[in-house]
Amino acid sequence: MKDRFYITTSIAYTNSVPHVGFALELVQADVIARYQRILGKDVLFLTGTDEHGAKIVKAAEKAGKNVSDFTDEMSLKFKELAKILDISNDDFIRTTDEKRHWPTVENIWKKLESQGDIYKKKYKGLYCVGCESFVKEKDLVNGECLIHHQKPEEVQEDNYFFKLSKYADKVKSSLDKEEIKIIPSPRRNEILSFIEQGIEDISCSRSKENLKWGIPVPGDDEQIIYIWFEALINYISALESSGRSDFWPADIHCIGKDIFRFHSLLWPAMLIAIGSKVPKSIFVHGYITSNGEKMSKSLGNVIDPFELVKKYGLDPVRYYLLREFSPTEDGGFTYEKFEDRYNSDLAKGLGNLVSRVLKLLEKVEAGSGSDLDSDIKKAKLNCERLLGELKFNEALASIWSLIGSCDKYIETVKPWENTEKKKEEIGSLIKAIGEIEVLLRPFLPKTAEKIKEQLKRKKAEPLFPRI
Repeated sequence: MKDRFYITTSIAYTNSVPHVGFALELVQADVIARYQRILGKDVLFLTGTDEHGAKIVKAAEKAGKNVSDFTDEMSLKFKELAKILDISNDDFIRTTDEKRHWPTVENIWKKLESQGDIYKKKYKGLYCVGCESFVKEKDLVNGECLIHHQKPEEVQEDNYFFKLSKYADKVKSSLDKEEIKIIPSPRRNEILSFIEQGIEDISCSRSKENLKWGIPVPGDDEQIIYIWFEALINYISALESSGRSDFWPADIHCIGKDIFRFHSLLWPAMLIAIGSKVPKSIFVHGYITSNGEKMSKSLGNVIDPFELVKKYGLDPVRYYLLREFSPTEDGGFTYEKFEDRYNSDLAKGLGNLVSRVLKLLEKVEAGSGSDLDSDIKKAKLNCERLLGELKFNEALASIWSLIGSCDKYIETVKPWENTEKKKEEIGSLIKAIGEIEVLLRPFLPKTAEKIKEQLKRKKAEPLFPRI
């Protein structure tokens, strides 16, 4: 049997259409999934949509639509995004799915409640609708949420609470032993420091009076399960509802840094409480920023990934997202940078190399040259190591270093000249391009396929027309 590999993205919030920030997460996860398949693993790749909460109700009202119709429409947009980005996900889960998601949520709730890990008490505090999260005064700047620049609502109601404090030390132990590996490592230090400050129990429901759109608490129709509490369960509900529970635990959760605490503290605590295994690793990417601020649908400063693909093509968008940004740090998006990358790396770099060499091949049969073998070996080893470390931008840089070596070789040996070595020189270049095609498969699958076809037909066609 093949080794199993289970990878997930976060589930996208459906208060509005997708923006390029979630496209980044999808593409990063897709590279990991495709690479693990190349390694021979039995991969299960899950993505989906998070569709409950006050913010979604408000968004539907603003759009003048029924909330159920609104979430159907938004969820479809995220499915379309995965399709246009050529994402190889095997499953797509929706938290409004009463057949697939709700039963697992209800079963976990009942188990925790029967153990005494869920109890009811009066809650008074602050709630940020933008984050769909309870917040503390110390987390605010001038009384406002740091991300959404809005004052949280004061909330006072009877809620159910999960005994997070009971399991905090066990989560800390899992992190200390790296049973849960956090990537990058500074994030691990961040959550350990947070736990050491002391953890309180967390509200895991809202009054139906204040939140009508969500999963009702089993046995109490006056309460709705807190969206974060039930949304995290999607990683298991998707498996249970499709008969693939043997894929758990997740090998990697790919998430943004704004939801890191939920995934590295609340989620492992819930899993430990029900006697389940914790995820093996959590990969935390940074934000794509616009004008120095996090790209956010709430702030309205988003870049439309559908328009990007329409204007520049699929693989240029995938390449830019993977090459321009450090996988774990924030990075600013501009169209100028995008077009610079496109022209320099894709049109002038990869596209030009493939075109030049295939045009030579149309005139001369290639030999079995080996002049570039050491460059090929170096690029392969670097790319494999860096992909294993989830350093997508550096892995691509190692492939482009091989492209650079090929360009330098062409200028040095001048294979268009009529010399005895011409066949071997062209052979060396064809071998290198064949290796570049293989290395590109997880990153730019469509481009890799085009290069493979052109090599087979010995016919050059433009891969990336210059902008």
